Amino acid sequence: GVDGAGKSTHTGWIADFLRAQGLEVVSTREPGGTPLGEKLRALVLNDAMGLDTETLLMFAARCEHARQVIEPALARGAWVVCDRYTDASYAYQGGGRGLGAERVAVLEDWMRAGRPDRTWLFDVPLEVARARLADAREPDRFEREGAAFFERTRQAYHARAKADPDRIHIVDSTRSIAQIRAELEAGLRELLAGQA
Repeated sequence: GVDGAGKSTHTGWIADFLRAQGLEVVSTREPGGTPLGEKLRALVLNDAMGLDTETLLMFAARCEHARQVIEPALARGAWVVCDRYTDASYAYQGGGRGLGAERVAVLEDWMRAGRPDRTWLFDVPLEVARARLADAREPDRFEREGAAFFERTRQAYHARAKADPDRIHIVDSTRSIAQIRAELEAGLRELLAGQA
């Protein structure tokens, strides 16, 4: 989801819930997740750059992240909880910035990274997201974008969810934390039952 939708709050809870089930969990984020990825994150979030450069840097960070963190964790049987992944590039670069899904798909295919078993799209209207971020840290380059950018980003996320409804579940993040966590817990128990 967009910034202010509650991703960080809920991804931490998801990881803790899975650990309480006795599972090894790797909790990570994008952009970032590795020392190189964190350096690229700082560039992407703070430095002015062209759209192609931004997109390529996002995928460079993602490629390093997949090879160094996600794939080794999955190979040893751990669960991976990631705050954003490739769907974010479809939404932010493909939708928000107007690059288009086709060009993002080329990079996703070239990277040959797998897709998550489950993606939760934390969804809130723009005005709710903005209100939540109002007293947060200094806004980054993305958070300073105008309303039209965020509406295009949100629409791109919804298009992804419509195209892959078995994987991407939209969570109404205007509800209480308790209501959201009840929905997440039901989804997690469904995933756990499928692994048994």
